[in-house]
Amino acid sequence: MPDSLGGLRLAGAVPLDPKPATPPPPASAGPAAAAVNGAAPAAGDAPAGPVVIDVTEASFATDVVSRSMQVPVVLDFWASWCGPCKQLSPVLEKLALADGGRWILAKIDVDANPGLAQAAGVQGIPAVKAVVGGRIIGEFTGAVPEREVRNWLDQLLSLVDEAMGGMPGAAAGDAARDPHLAAAEDALARGDIDTAVESYRVRLAEAPADPDALTGLARAELLRRVRDHDPADIRRRLAADPDDVDAAIAAADLGIAQGDVAGALAGLVEVVRRTSGPQREQARAHLVDLFQALGDAEPAVAPARRSLAAALF
Repeated sequence: MPDSLGGLRLAGAVPLDPKPATPPPPASAGPAAAAVNGAAPAAGDAPAGPVVIDVTEASFATDVVSRSMQVPVVLDFWASWCGPCKQLSPVLEKLALADGGRWILAKIDVDANPGLAQAAGVQGIPAVKAVVGGRIIGEFTGAVPEREVRNWLDQLLSLVDEAMGGMPGAAAGDAARDPHLAAAEDALARGDIDTAVESYRVRLAEAPADPDALTGLARAELLRRVRDHDPADIRRRLAADPDDVDAAIAAADLGIAQGDVAGALAGLVEVVRRTSGPQREQARAHLVDLFQALGDAEPAVAPARRSLAAALF
C-alpha cells in the first residue's frame, strides 16, 4: 500500500449517541446470510467469494491487514449478548453485499478475541472501524441508522478514491506497475503471503533499490511471521521473562498486525534499552525492519526512531 494513505482519517460521519437502527429481517431470510456463511447468493446479487468474513487473532494478519492492502476492510466488533450489535450487524452485512466487494466486512467476536478489541482501542460495542493499508482510518460506535452507515461508507470509499484513484489493485493502476509488484499485490489480496514474498524478491533481484518492492517485502514478511505466531505462547514467555528478545520481537509483530503500532514499537525500544550485546542488536535490527515495513508516513515511526536513538546512545 503506498504511503499516500498514511495520513488519511475519516471522522464526524456518525453521531456519538446514535438512535438504534430498525431491526432487519432474520439473517436466514436474506442474501446477507449467504455472504456470512460463505455461500454465493443468486446470480447477479454479488461477486464470487464472501464479502463478510469472521476473523480471529490467528487470521487477523491475513484476513484484515493483508486484504486491506487491496480493498478497504470494515471491522465489526460484536458480542452475542449485545443487543445493539444484533441491530447493526445485519445492516453492515446487507450493505457489504450491496456494494459487491468494494469493501470487506470482517466480524470480530470481542469475547473470543479480547486481544484484538484491546489493540483496536474498542471501548464499547458495537464498534466499527475502517482499515486501509493496514491502518485504522475511521470508526464509529453504536447501532446507528442504516442511512448514516451508508453515508459513512460512502465517505470512506470516496476518501480512498480521492487519495489513490482507487486501491492499488485497480486495473488502471496495474497497467503502469511492474508485473512482479502487481503479482505480489494480487497475492496479498488472496491472502497468499508466500507468493507475495517471492514476487517481491524477484522484483528486488531486478531492481534492488525499488522502494515499493522493499517496503512491500518488509510488510509481506511481517504478515508471514505473524501468521506463525502463537499469541498465548508469546504472552506466557514474556510473563516469565520480559527480556526474552525472540518473544518481544514476536509480540511487536503481533501488536502491529493488530493495530497497536505505537505500543508495539515502544515495547521493542524498551527491550533495546534494557539489553546489551547480541540481544540488543537483534532487537535493534528488527526495529529497523519494522520501520521499513511501516514507512515514514506512519505517525508512530518518527518518535520510535528518536526513542531508539536515545536508547542506543
